[in-house]
Amino acid sequence: MPEARPLHNHYLKAACSSCSVHELCLPIGMTGEEIERLDTLIVQRFKVKKGVALYRTGDPLRSLYAVRIGSFKTSVLSVDGREQVTGFQIPGEMLGLDAISTDLHACNAVALEDSEVCPIHFAHLEELAHELPSLQHNLNKILSREIVRDHDMLMMLGNMNSDERLAAFLLNLSQRLYTRGYSSTDFVLKMRREEIGSYLGLRLETVCRGIAHLRDQGLVAITGRNVKIQNMEGLKQLVVGCHRPAPC
Repeated sequence: MPEARPLHNHYLKAACSSCSVHELCLPIGMTGEEIERLDTLIVQRFKVKKGVALYRTGDPLRSLYAVRIGSFKTSVLSVDGREQVTGFQIPGEMLGLDAISTDLHACNAVALEDSEVCPIHFAHLEELAHELPSLQHNLNKILSREIVRDHDMLMMLGNMNSDERLAAFLLNLSQRLYTRGYSSTDFVLKMRREEIGSYLGLRLETVCRGIAHLRDQGLVAITGRNVKIQNMEGLKQLVVGCHRPAPC
C-alpha cells in the first residue's frame, strides 16, 4: 500500500479562518484571534491520493490531521492478517488521535478518495493549548467524542441485528453529511461493501442481503454506491426498535 508523501508540489496554503469546515473542526467556538494563532501551526496542508496511507500502524506521532476534503478509513490487522475497519472519517473530523497515549499510531489511515488534510504538529498544539483554554476544551471534546463513538459501536455490535446495524450506519453517515451542508437523503458511499461489512462485523453477503431487505421495505434505494433514503422515519424506527424491551 503506498504511503502519503507530502511533496513540495502537493502543499497548499492553509488557513482555518477561511476553511469551509472550520466550524466542525478544532477551531469550533474559538475567537478570530485564537483561530489566527491556530493558523500558525498549520503551515501547509497536503493532498493524499486515493488508496494512499496517511500513516500506518507503528508510525511515530508527529501530527494530528484535520480532514478538509475527501474521506478516510482507519483499520487494524487481525492476528490472521485480515483487515478490520475501525472507522470512516469525513471533512471536519480528526485523524491521529490513536497515537496520543503511546506516541505511536495504533492503526492505518488510508484515503478512500483523493483527499486533503491539514497537519497540526502535536507538540506545538499541546504548547498552544496550554495558553488557550478554548483550544484545550476543544481537544477534550474531540477525545470525548471518540470515546462516545466507540461506545456506540459496541452497542451496535452487541444489541443490533444485521439490518439494524446497516440502518444505523446509514443514519449516522446521513446526519454527519447533513451537518456539513450536504443532502441527508442522497449521497454516495466512498467505501466498498466489504469495508462496511468489516466495520459492522458482517460478512459481505450479509451486507448485500441487508441492503435488499431495506429496499424491500421501501426504506432506502442503493444502486452501486449511490444511496437514496426514501423513508427516513422508517429507518429511524428500525434502529429505535432494537432498544425496546422484549415483551414478557
